[in-house]
Formats: sequence, structure tokens, C-alpha cells
Amino acid sequence: MKQNCLGTIRSIYSKLSEKEKKIADYILEQPEAVIHQAINEVAAHLQLADATVFRFSKRLGFKGFQAMKIALASEIMDAGPKAKQEKKAAASPADLLFQAAIASLEKTHEQLDQLSLAKAASMILGAHKVQFFGAGTSAVLALDAFQRFAKAGLPALAFLETQLQLLTAAQLTEHDIAVIISQSGGSSATLALLDCIQKTGAAVIAVTSAPQSPLSLQSDIALYSFAAWADETGMLAMRSAQLVLLDALYAHTVSLLQHTSAGAAKPHPTR
Repeated sequence: MKQNCLGTIRSIYSKLSEKEKKIADYILEQPEAVIHQAINEVAAHLQLADATVFRFSKRLGFKGFQAMKIALASEIMDAGPKAKQEKKAAASPADLLFQAAIASLEKTHEQLDQLSLAKAASMILGAHKVQFFGAGTSAVLALDAFQRFAKAGLPALAFLETQLQLLTAAQLTEHDIAVIISQSGGSSATLALLDCIQKTGAAVIAVTSAPQSPLSLQSDIALYSFAAWADETGMLAMRSAQLVLLDALYAHTVSLLQHTSAGAAKPHPTR
């Protein structure tokens, strides 16, 4: 089975050390440059030791830097023709958008970190309150998520208005969870919310599309959605992936809740 270099990096990004994140950022941002560089060139560019870059390649599951470059080059070559072929097959703007949404969902599912999803669900279940935040179009996703969690009997909250979000964010405590939804993870509104929440001691779960964003780097857990196409259609379709990602978090939380409730309800055997 062909190894997915970029996908692997994104899926384990939150677990990387600072030096490893430096290498990861460079590969994610400039994959075409990396495939034409030797290990010592990458190390020199990042001001790291050759051994650090080599160990990073091994952590991704490759035998070494050269094997990682081969996989990365193959991934880059496969991505271009596939996207062009998919777009060419689209008969209308609607078809194009549906194809982009499907591709985005597949990519997000492929790169989903199941451990992070499980940990996020466990954190929500153990919280006194979970509040969903989002600026602009993300506020609608936050409200939708709130309704799902609230209907399941979980102590959830969300507001559309930015000012109300800021006011209620300041009232969170270290026993609460804040789920911040932001595609870029770096807008001024998102960073203002993040700063306010961090002062309360509440844990932060990020739902974003930017692994290197301030939101992702400063959150306790990050869940990522991805666009399969790097154009406006791809970005629009990615909202579908964000919605399904939140649904997955809901489903995992409810499943854990039911499992916990069932375990607590079992009668203890008498001796």
C-alpha cells in the first residue's frame, strides 16, 4: 500500500516536537522544493541537524529521507492529474461542487486522527459544559453542533453573535471545554476568542483546516478538515467536511456516553 506522506504529517502534527513541526511545516508548505533537495540541504535550510531530518522521515514510517522523498513525489504527481480529471468530468457548476465535496470528505476521512477524536469526545463527556464557537460562516456550524449535543442531553452552549461569544467565553472555567471552529485558524475574531478562553483555563478543541495556524498550535486537541482541490470550489466544499467532522465528534461522544451509562447500570455480582 502506498504511503501518504502529507496525510501522515497532518494526522500526527499535534504530537510532533517543535523541531519536528519545523520540518513538517516546510514539507507541507513547499513539497515540490523538498523532493529536489538532499537531506543536508533541508537540514541547513531549517538550521537543524541532518540526523533530526532523518529521524523525522523514520517517524513517518519511511526507511529514510530518500524513501520519504519518493513517496512525496509520487503523491504530488498523483494529485494533479486526479484533480484535473475530476474537474473535467464535471458537467455543471453543481456537479463540480458535489465532486469537490466528496473529494474533501474522502481526504478528511483518510487523514482523520482517530485517537485525537476519541480524546476530544472523552474530554467533552467529562466537562461541566461544552461551548461551541465560530466566527462568520463557522458560527452556523457551531450552532448546528450545539443543537446536536444539547439534544443528546449534554450541557452545551453556542451563540451566533460575536459579542455574545466573547462575553460567555470569559465565563468559562477550567472544568469546561471550548470547541472553536475556524477554517483558517488565524482570523482576528478567532484569535480574540482563543485569547479570552485561554485566560479562563478551559481546554480548547480546534476544528480547523490549518495545522500550522495559531489556533491549531495553541489548542489542546486539533481535528482537521481538508480541501481536495486548492481553489475556490474546493474551499467551499470543505465546509461539508467540517460539518461531518463535527458530526463524527458528536457520534463518538454519544457512543462513549452510552457505553459509560451501560457500564454503570450493570448490577454488581453478589458474593
